[in-house]
Amino acid sequence: MLGICVFLCAVFTHVLSQEAEEPVSYTCTEGYEYDRVREQCRDIDECTLLDDACKGGMQCINHFGGYLCLPKSAVIYISKEGEQVAQPDPGHAPLPVPPSQPQLPRVSSGTQRVPQPGRTVRCTPGFTADDQNLCRDIDECATGRHTCGPEQMCYNTRGSYTCQCPPGYQKNGEHCVDVNECEGQSPCQHHCYNLIGSFLCQCDQGYELAQDMVSCQDIDECSFSNYMCQYQCINSPGSYSCECPEGYQLQGNRLCQDINECETGTHTCRDDEMCWNYYGGFRCYPRDPCEAPYTKTSENRCICRSQAECQGLPSSIVYKYMSIQSDRTVPADIFQIQATNIYANTHNTFRIKAGNEAGEFFLRRFSNVSAMLVLTKPLSGPREHVVDLEMITHHLTMNYRSSSLLRLTIIAGPYAF
Repeated sequence: MLGICVFLCAVFTHVLSQEAEEPVSYTCTEGYEYDRVREQCRDIDECTLLDDACKGGMQCINHFGGYLCLPKSAVIYISKEGEQVAQPDPGHAPLPVPPSQPQLPRVSSGTQRVPQPGRTVRCTPGFTADDQNLCRDIDECATGRHTCGPEQMCYNTRGSYTCQCPPGYQKNGEHCVDVNECEGQSPCQHHCYNLIGSFLCQCDQGYELAQDMVSCQDIDECSFSNYMCQYQCINSPGSYSCECPEGYQLQGNRLCQDINECETGTHTCRDDEMCWNYYGGFRCYPRDPCEAPYTKTSENRCICRSQAECQGLPSSIVYKYMSIQSDRTVPADIFQIQATNIYANTHNTFRIKAGNEAGEFFLRRFSNVSAMLVLTKPLSGPREHVVDLEMITHHLTMNYRSSSLLRLTIIAGPYAF
């Protein structure tokens, strides 16, 4: 609070010589200077003397013993008692200024005139005078001079105070009661739950609270894990869905199942072709794969009728088809070759005759009549592999040998499912 403080010029030092011709000296208080002509202490006008006495656009108001910096809006007026008063704004208590300069009594002949005491400032309610005779605001909240209830909070203001309820409460007479924030226009985007002194927001499934704790934002379930969907995860507001590639259909919520086009009739094979389904698609193969000098004897078996024409060739060729998933874990047993006819006094050996140039396969002999084809390297698809597996039969009693061939077509699908 701004105001004008009254300073009284006083006489402090009196040097009295025992001899009459010794000069008399005077001392003035701070803010005054001695006027030898009038023989009294004269006020120093700091507003004229100092160019930058006040800063920040404030106006300088001189008063006896000092000066005051007041806003431009401050009004100087004369009170009923003839005192000059500066009133900066309605919230400040007026402070009186002495109407005349204090006089410095002259000391002579060992006597001294004592100046009259200064006026005591009268402050408006809510303010009190300090030791400098300035009106200061009373903090009723700190001093306990308020009437707020035990559940209320006291806030000091200039010249007074106010009682308010804590956040989440409102005044009901002299008491504070809980505010039901969920009534009327709810602050929550989705669901609001009232609490004592507060509230809680919750979101629908598939959403989560944003940083403001009232808004709801979509949860991107697809970002949680690569295992949300077997093939592709599609996020949507509040949810997600799984999609499968062409040739597959969704099984359950996340798995992809191969579509058997050969069974559903959605293939494009001709009547003279056989439809063979594999993971992710289908292939069309001739119903009669036999070529001269071989003749078809069953659905997938070709034999050579003429010994002369088939000299040096397998006596029979069997066609087989299989499909595997791409990038299958290795090593893996994928196909077993078995002799259809078993003769006494014979010995059978097995080998991969063709189709293993990259070394993806290995043929492991089980017994005299069977062997297992082992996958040694992962196969990436979609790709077709044709492997010729040969069984050589040695006739021990008649001392001759014959062979038969199994032509295995392996189709690796485009995906690992």
